[in-house]
Amino acid sequence: MSTVRSQAGDPAEHPRSRRRPDVTVDTSRPEGGGRTASGESPAPARQWPILLVLGLTAAGLAVVAADSFRIGCLIIAGALLLGGALRWLLPNVGMLAVRSRFTDVVTYGVLGTSIALLALAALPDPWIHLPFVKEILHSTV
Repeated sequence: MSTVRSQAGDPAEHPRSRRRPDVTVDTSRPEGGGRTASGESPAPARQWPILLVLGLTAAGLAVVAADSFRIGCLIIAGALLLGGALRWLLPNVGMLAVRSRFTDVVTYGVLGTSIALLALAALPDPWIHLPFVKEILHSTV
C-alpha cells in the first residue's frame, strides 16, 4: 500500500495503480535507461555500456598523460562515438542513457566528432588543415 495525496490534500490509502499521481514525486527514467542484464547479475554486467565508454576514456587520458596528446584525444573521441553508437543500437544501455535517445546520440556524436577534428588539426604538424581554425585564431588574438 502506498500513500497518495488526494486532490483535497488528505493522505489516503490506495492500492498501487497505473494512474499518474496528483503530485510529481520523482522523475522518470530515460528511454533505454533500464538494466542491460537481470537484477541478479553483478553491477558490471548490468552497466557494461557506460563502463566500456568510461574505461576507453580513462585509457585515452592515460595516453595523453604519457605525452601523446593527439592519439589520446582520438581515443577519447572514439569512446564518445562508441557511446553514441551503443545508445543508438541497443534497446537498454543502463546509465549511458541520460536524456532521450535522439538527444544522447546527437550529443555523443557532436562531442566525439569535434574532439577528433580538433585533435587532428592541433598544432604543431596538423594531420588535417581546417581553414576556419586559422581565421578563428586570428580573430581571438
